[in-house]
Amino acid sequence: MSDILTSPRPSRFGRAVGFRLAGIGSHVPPQVVTNADLARLGCDPEWIVARSGIHERRHAPPETATSDLAAAAGRLAIEHAGVQPNDVDLLVLGTFTPDMCIPSAACIVQEKLGLDAPAMDVTAACAGFAYALVTASQFLAGGTSRLALVIGADTNSRVVDPEDIKTWPLFGDGAGAVLLEPVEPQPAGREQGLLAFSLGSDGRGAGLLACPMSGSRQPPNAEGFARREQFMQMDGRAVFKWAIRLAEENIRAIVERSGVLLEHVDLFVLHQANARIIEGVRESLGLPPQKVFMNLDRFGNTSSGSIPLALDEAWRTGRVGTGSTVVVCGFGGGLAWGSAVWRL
Repeated sequence: MSDILTSPRPSRFGRAVGFRLAGIGSHVPPQVVTNADLARLGCDPEWIVARSGIHERRHAPPETATSDLAAAAGRLAIEHAGVQPNDVDLLVLGTFTPDMCIPSAACIVQEKLGLDAPAMDVTAACAGFAYALVTASQFLAGGTSRLALVIGADTNSRVVDPEDIKTWPLFGDGAGAVLLEPVEPQPAGREQGLLAFSLGSDGRGAGLLACPMSGSRQPPNAEGFARREQFMQMDGRAVFKWAIRLAEENIRAIVERSGVLLEHVDLFVLHQANARIIEGVRESLGLPPQKVFMNLDRFGNTSSGSIPLALDEAWRTGRVGTGSTVVVCGFGGGLAWGSAVWRL
């Protein structure tokens, strides 16, 4: 872990403009799970709030999978844009909790929504939406997509161990979606799209957040189940230290590259992992509280769903709108991260 903090891997930077946010939507399961509800599992409600800022989260019922959450959010984004499903020509879904190994969750969502479009999953854990957004932006900037649906969705309650009382309370289930469409070329300083973006990864930290028994390295077996290796294992302290430094440095770098002054950014939407991480980054950047969005107190860490879920709420409450400049920053298992200065 010391190598990750003292000699972090570099990010790759880019720019993709010429598109705008045409529609947005989000969906969470109806079941609210409060900290008091978790007390019967041995979780301390006061510890949860003190360590994470989370008061409640949503859990999907047994019959609901990630594709269901994603499709519901995507449908709302399409409706918000006032277009028809068959107008969408690309679907990129960020998730690390697909319904199954094969097929991709995106293909299932494509069928649920009735899209006539290629569909793919992008797996980058809690940076999944940022990776999906940058991926779709390349198709839009290159002229090969006219209407791209980008979704972030995860059903974390299926992969986190209920017996891990320090990790189980942190995660919830949810999804958010944005619909993106090209715009006419605009003069410098008024472009819409990703004015600057950054993607990076550092496999040295792969073991800090992982589900050991979930793929070709270790197929499901009785011994693994006995060790509960089908569930996520996280070194919370190490991830916390890495995330707070990474987010601050990465945000400074992309804002500088975008040409936008830090004080001219309308809203900062960080991955909703932990209130202490978000507050630490806010203080380091010298930002006023009203410039940093936070809703993890009600939804917990929804992984790939957290940024679009937060952005949808910010849009619906009038904190951002067409032409607003937003910084998004996702970070998590991999280790992977993605950030962007995004003019909506």
